[in-house]
Amino acid sequence: MVLSEPGSDSVEGAREFRATHWSVVLAAGDSQSPQSAQALETLCRAYWFPLYAFVRRRGFGAHEAQDLTQSFFAQLLEKKAIRTVNPSKGKFRSFLLAAMQNFLNNEWDKASRLKRGGGAEIFSLDAGPAEERYQLEPVYNETSEKVFERRWAQAVLTQVAERLRDEFASSGHPERFAVLKDFLMGDSGKVSYDDAAQRLELSVSAVTSAIHRMRTRFRDLFRAEIAQTVASPDEVDEEIRHLLIALSD
Repeated sequence: MVLSEPGSDSVEGAREFRATHWSVVLAAGDSQSPQSAQALETLCRAYWFPLYAFVRRRGFGAHEAQDLTQSFFAQLLEKKAIRTVNPSKGKFRSFLLAAMQNFLNNEWDKASRLKRGGGAEIFSLDAGPAEERYQLEPVYNETSEKVFERRWAQAVLTQVAERLRDEFASSGHPERFAVLKDFLMGDSGKVSYDDAAQRLELSVSAVTSAIHRMRTRFRDLFRAEIAQTVASPDEVDEEIRHLLIALSD
């Protein structure tokens, strides 16, 4: 895996820590700021699937898990729960899991009585593909928290890969990303450097350089994505360590 360990910031990663989605939400508190609401919805859209997997592993069926997850986000996006978050301990990942656990413990019976589609649907959960993804979970006895952590880490990688793909597309090189993406986490088992060079009509040395630049950019985007889910720059390295452990388990 080519993801860098904490402390190996690039020049870009060391720049000013701008206001991120989660820090904007925390700063707004219980206000009705449109910017805060949009930031929270952006995070929820990106990271709802780990919660769906968590609910499924807790023993709920696919349809019930969809209803519960949708109902949870309907309440969450009202931002009432945000008022209780301590900004000094404000990792979005930790907050979201604790909030869902509380929701299931105290309110799942009420929420589960809602007819499918009868609640406030804030955004589509793509339940069909989500259930297919959940079915790929290991069959051995694994806690719901473990499933959540691994899926969260994978969701971060997905977000980063999509941003990188969009950058390649906007620069006029979508095919280059399609060919080289399998090299992001190490040498590809699907295609060799020679094959990639032939497909892209480049020299092997040019492909090697392109892969190096792509991995560097991927690390920068990975760090930036994690920064979107924590409240301060002091938490970024710790979160990176946590996610790398989750990915390696």
